[in-house]
Amino acid sequence: MMNTQSILETYAENIIQIMTPYGSGTGFIVDDLIVTNSHVVAGLKEVVISAKKIKRSIAKVVYDDAYFDLAFISFDFVKPKNPLLLSTKIVQNGDTTIAIGHPYGLNYSATEGIVSKASRIYGELEYIQVDAAINPGNSGGPLLNTDGEVIGVNTFIIQDSNNLGFALPYFYVDEAIKSYKSLNSQNILKCPSCKNLIKEEDIENDYCPRCGIKLEIAKLRTKGYKPTGSIKLLEKILEALEVNVTLSRRSQASWRVDYGSARIEINYYDNGIIIGDSKLCVIPKENIAQIYDFLLSENNKLSYLRFSINENFIYLSYIIIDSSLTLEEGKTAIERLFKKADEYDDILINKFGAIKQKRDEED
Repeated sequence: MMNTQSILETYAENIIQIMTPYGSGTGFIVDDLIVTNSHVVAGLKEVVISAKKIKRSIAKVVYDDAYFDLAFISFDFVKPKNPLLLSTKIVQNGDTTIAIGHPYGLNYSATEGIVSKASRIYGELEYIQVDAAINPGNSGGPLLNTDGEVIGVNTFIIQDSNNLGFALPYFYVDEAIKSYKSLNSQNILKCPSCKNLIKEEDIENDYCPRCGIKLEIAKLRTKGYKPTGSIKLLEKILEALEVNVTLSRRSQASWRVDYGSARIEINYYDNGIIIGDSKLCVIPKENIAQIYDFLLSENNKLSYLRFSINENFIYLSYIIIDSSLTLEEGKTAIERLFKKADEYDDILINKFGAIKQKRDEED
């Protein structure tokens, strides 16, 4: 039996953050697959993943099962030192559980709770009801027992409830993995009606070849993600600057680019304002007046960009209304933001003694 901290330290390598244009979630390694929820991968063929020993990378969704709300992701990862195993033990009311995931982007968070009801019927399926806090970003993460074994996949919560979480039990996960591997093929979809596993290549016009119902997942995978309007233009600008848009995308309207020592966040807001921000460094206790003079002096020289200070952090920013954005000017301004952010970060730290900011682990 291990405590929560020991479990987190032992199995953290297995925990995967999954990002799509529609949001983020969690997955975990079982054997040679990454297991998560179907709703986390959002009907996409590719998602972005990262982990303690996996840098931000594009990975393939090779199995999508809306019935169990399960998906499997394939990626060529190094096997973790302490691999997670599916439990074979009967879950009982009152058992201690640990839910691991990335809620609200807070990496590798573990919450402890107990099994409120070991078998709660919801629709046609059984779920493990737990009182461990499961929040957005936790979906698809493992629910573990005190031996560090996977007893379920954190799947959904009851909205506006006090810690009412539900996990898909391990035996459904085991069944799905065995069924998928028996086909020795990728790009498999499970029909939520007839429950047959279908090769995507055998699907015509998004209809199940076995029972004839429309497969929403097949439709979504065929359609893929296609940005429009100003978002499409912003991504064209980033591509022109040789940025991998898929890897930099944080959501449909948010991107992050690391350039040298600087990190640049680009956000498009509903009111039509586009802000490219680089949070540089922290103002020190000394040389404050000199730093202010330097920033004001540089603001008079800069075009497109401006320095500002918020809560002691120095920012370099580019702000524009979407109706004024063009490919050429946008490319010039954002390229300048990348280069100047990296340059000024070093100047402020080395010349004026500004404090290098601390960053959490990559999410």
